Amino acid sequence: MRKLSVVVLALLAYSASFSQTTPKKTIVNRAADHFMVQFASNSWQGAADSVSSYVKGLNRSANVYVMIDKPFKTNPKLSAAIGIGVGTSNIYFSKMEVKITSTKSPLPFVRTDTGTHYKKYKLEEAFLEVPVEFRYMSHPENPNKSIKAAVGFKLGTLLNAHTKGRGQVSASGTKLNDFTTKESSKVFFNTTRLAATARVGYGIFSVFGSYNITGVFKTGVAPDTKLMQIGITISGL
Repeated sequence: MRKLSVVVLALLAYSASFSQTTPKKTIVNRAADHFMVQFASNSWQGAADSVSSYVKGLNRSANVYVMIDKPFKTNPKLSAAIGIGVGTSNIYFSKMEVKITSTKSPLPFVRTDTGTHYKKYKLEEAFLEVPVEFRYMSHPENPNKSIKAAVGFKLGTLLNAHTKGRGQVSASGTKLNDFTTKESSKVFFNTTRLAATARVGYGIFSVFGSYNITGVFKTGVAPDTKLMQIGITISGL
């Protein structure tokens, strides 16, 4: 968290420097701050085959940020933006459990395909994140009718990591109960996340991609697994 606080202060100071170079000409209909909401499909890159083969379904999640946008004085089509918010990731497993509260290393990924298992089971992480973007807008005077593109990065600190299983079934698929269990622990996880980001779109909608430079897990407890997100962004800028 200390690292994130230092970065936030540095980036806010950097953003403030742009406020001194805002164009004198008013750009109509362009807000200085706005929300950025992302709906993503998640995947693990580099996970062991014995794990990735049990990852099933649409591994969906959402990210929500408040952003401040500062246009360049020399060219209002270009701007820099900084924000803060929460980013999440969900990975769904079929007939496998991740024992994140285990006292043993490496992290146990336990197959349950020959016995009782959960009908739905997921691993979720939530990060407090600071996204930074360098942006292009074709018509800055009319953001809702502009082609937009952005590249950048986001730095985060882990807020929570937990697994959740719901509804137990037998090996043959017969429903046994509606039991739900939840386990939380950060022990095996990399608590700092750095990811490269990019997006392109038109108006308030854009397609984005994000790739973690840091691994999901700490070194030595699991293969070097990176999170990749692809999805849709809804944002005014």
